[in-house]
Amino acid sequence: MRTPDPVAMTSLLGRSAPTPVPPTRSAYWLFYREVAAAQLAEWLPRRPARVLDLSGPAGFAAELVTAGHEVVLVRERVADAAVDADGPGRVLPVLADSRSLTWLAERSVDLVLAESRVLSMCLAAEVTAEQLAAALRPGGRLLLTVDSLGLGLARLADQGRWAELADVPSADVVLVPDDDGSITRCFWPEELSALLSAAGLEVEWVRPRSVLSPATVERALEQGGRAALRTLVDTEVALAQERQGEATGLHLVASARRPA
Repeated sequence: MRTPDPVAMTSLLGRSAPTPVPPTRSAYWLFYREVAAAQLAEWLPRRPARVLDLSGPAGFAAELVTAGHEVVLVRERVADAAVDADGPGRVLPVLADSRSLTWLAERSVDLVLAESRVLSMCLAAEVTAEQLAAALRPGGRLLLTVDSLGLGLARLADQGRWAELADVPSADVVLVPDDDGSITRCFWPEELSALLSAAGLEVEWVRPRSVLSPATVERALEQGGRAALRTLVDTEVALAQERQGEATGLHLVASARRPA
């Protein structure tokens, strides 16, 4: 009897009506994390560095330690500060609010990793970007994710906010309310690039995290299971590199450098 593929089985869990953001148990998020890990591995330097990690509990601190980096790990709760990893690197836990970075010392880190969509969660994104830039040493680099304009439009439509949707073409900033009362800011590539440049950073690229749609990924994993996962990830990484400057997908990823 054929053993069920765990990836294919995951794609069947929590199947419901399509929404702009797939449910937590969707196999899309397994794919998403694999793509993010591959993009991060390409971006990281080979030499050890001090990394400010603002990526939250679901980040890549363990992978950074394994690669030999010193990780300044920002968490809001003590329970989230533990990292189970073997490697030549180490973790320096800091209990702080990642949305308010006034505690950061200037020129104190080589790299900033913000997989937590920190600029989307901070309405004063310009101030946060300036704080991140100030924390970098000369020549240091920043890798961050934000909600894309495409996701913002889909969420507004899903909520039936037609007036707000109609205002988007003339809006300077696109803000999207959520059911829990929170508000997130969505970016188009040119806006994100301009914001980082205004903070004093040299933008290397802005690209989609994922070009393939969640529905496409879920269907492929349901049919091909784990055997399809690596092919999907390799395809996605290549597609994202070719589509710099596009606002497709749920999130945008940006890489920027502080001038030496």
